[in-house]
Order: sequence, then C-alpha cells, then structure tokens
Amino acid sequence: MSSIESLLFVSGEDGLTKKQIAFLTNETEEQIAETLEIMMEAYEKSEDRGIEIKQLAGTFQLVTKQMNANSIQKLVENPTTQSLSQASLEVLAIIAYKQPITRVEIEEIRGVKSERPIHTLSLKGLVKEVGRADGTGRAILYGTTTEFLQYFGLQDIRALPPLPEDVSVDEMEDSDLFLTKFQETFEG
Repeated sequence: MSSIESLLFVSGEDGLTKKQIAFLTNETEEQIAETLEIMMEAYEKSEDRGIEIKQLAGTFQLVTKQMNANSIQKLVENPTTQSLSQASLEVLAIIAYKQPITRVEIEEIRGVKSERPIHTLSLKGLVKEVGRADGTGRAILYGTTTEFLQYFGLQDIRALPPLPEDVSVDEMEDSDLFLTKFQETFEG
C-alpha cells in the first residue's frame, strides 16, 4: 500500500492507471485493483486524513478532500503570503533577466532541476508561459508577468537593476543574482 501511495503522490495530477501501478510495483492488475479499493475506502472513511484517492478518467490520483476546500482556496487566493524558497528566487531572477527562456536553459544556468520552482512561480502569478521555442519539442518559453512588475514596483522589465558588466549570468553561480532585493521584498 505504501508504494502505491508514494507513486500516486509523485505522479501528481497526472495520476496513474492500474496497469501503470501494476508495472511499477510488480503486482497484477487484479491485486492493484483490490488494494486501491481498500485504500480508497480507508481514505474516504478517515476524518483524520486530508486526502483521498479518486479515479478520474481511468487514472487514480491523490486529491484533497472536499471538506478542506475553504482552507485550500485561501492558500490559492493568497499565494504570496508564503515566502519563496531560495530555488524559486534563483529561477525568478534568471527568468527576469533572460526571458523568454526555456526550463532546460534555466537548468543549464542553475545546474539543477527547476521544474518545481517554475511551477511555484507560475502558481504565484509571477511567471507565465510566453510562447514556444522553435525546434524539436517546441519547449515552453517562460517570462515574467504584470504581477511580477507590480510586486517589485517596476514600470517595465527594463527597470531591473543592471547585471555587472564584467560577469555574465552563466558565471554568477555563487552570486546572489540580486536575490537579496527579491528576498527582502518577499520576506518584508
């Protein structure tokens, strides 16, 4: 059961089919169906849990319980009440200075995966998809939003403080890339 729960958690809103879960756990689809039924019933009956398993369009997903909708709505409506992580601040600075930019380009600059920080920034309305790159795969291009400009008190993106002329963004791994101002704004 715990491996199924972990797999559903990691799969997020994409969910997994019984066949996928069976393959990943080396169980039969029948065993997975029985286990999922038991888990779904246990989650649904438990008032101590804030999540449950739902079957949607042939996939199984971990979802939040309807009884917690008001709390979740407050979080979604007030996303900037939480401060941004260091990773999110780094990604935000890179997008601000290098936009439009793909996730892969961001990851090349940072040297680590950046999917989650991009998702967080999108949820907070600070970055958005601004198009597609030419070429194979047509990767999503990211840029900052009007909310980003308003939040940081910028007239337009050209009002960002200039980068030091003798150092490129790619070479600034150990620099804060003006993150101090971003952190002060979000923590202040």
